[in-house]
Amino acid sequence: MGDGIGRSFRIALLLLAALFAQAAGQAAAAEVVRVGVLKFGTVSWELDTIKRHKLDEKHGITVDVQEFAGEDATNVALMAGAVDVIVSDWLWVSRQRATGTDLTFVPYSTAVGAIMVPDQSPIRSLGDLTGKKIGVAGGPLDKNWLLIQAMAKKDYSRDLAGTNTIIYGAPPLLTEKVQQGELDAVLNFWNYCARLEAKGYRRLIGGHEAAAALGASGPIVALGYIFHESWANTHRAAIDGFVEASADAKALLESSDDEWKMLAPMLRGDESEQKVMRDRYREGIPKRPREDAEKDAEALYSVLAAIGGEELVGPSKELVPGTFWGAE
Repeated sequence: MGDGIGRSFRIALLLLAALFAQAAGQAAAAEVVRVGVLKFGTVSWELDTIKRHKLDEKHGITVDVQEFAGEDATNVALMAGAVDVIVSDWLWVSRQRATGTDLTFVPYSTAVGAIMVPDQSPIRSLGDLTGKKIGVAGGPLDKNWLLIQAMAKKDYSRDLAGTNTIIYGAPPLLTEKVQQGELDAVLNFWNYCARLEAKGYRRLIGGHEAAAALGASGPIVALGYIFHESWANTHRAAIDGFVEASADAKALLESSDDEWKMLAPMLRGDESEQKVMRDRYREGIPKRPREDAEKDAEALYSVLAAIGGEELVGPSKELVPGTFWGAE
């Protein structure tokens, strides 16, 4: 009897060892997806949710988050093969494809910037901005700034860049300057607009309204996950798993307020700022079919190319096919 018990025990140990070996093999098989992000960027909220809930493991991958100090650094890392995925816009992807680099794009967010003014400001439309001092984040080729300029010319016959004092600067600095009364209005990135909104500032006009005035049929995709098409073709399970994990994280952030409590240390700011950022993030979750988003990008590309020229879009007069992943 003792031998029987010992034999059963040994068999159980062997079965456990086999199970552990299988689990270890599955873990080893999980492909690593290296994602380059800005150190204090909003993309980190989603990636933190993925890691905290092990959504990457759920979809058979391991997300390796690598932080960088600036957007140029993430771009260089992707081009050098140091990371697999970054976040940028479709204009940059199309420009790179036009020069032979096989980048492609999966929509991440439709959240866009807006021109913000103090609530008591007499400025009520773009037509009221003539002669004002305007802060612009993102530089003279920022696509929201170009779209808003095009809308001002179309609807108000106003040359915003030519009839105003334009101050280009970093988003935090411009946020401070408008609060100190040094600017009449500020065009800032969406998360900084949310902080101002929480402090009582008013949205004058946003990128979506400008895009709609110029022919867009719905919320335009602002940012997306960018990767090399050749990498995606040879690592299809990895990119599919990452896109699915991203969708799961967005679903959690859209439906659960508790998730945002977990992110509070990353959001910074007071409770009212965090609430507005949560709401604006949720509004920016892409809902439209890829085909519709691509059509709007194609329509707006020609507008942006006409204003920004080759410095903005590169040698192509049209959105290069394949800019949107799966579009060819």
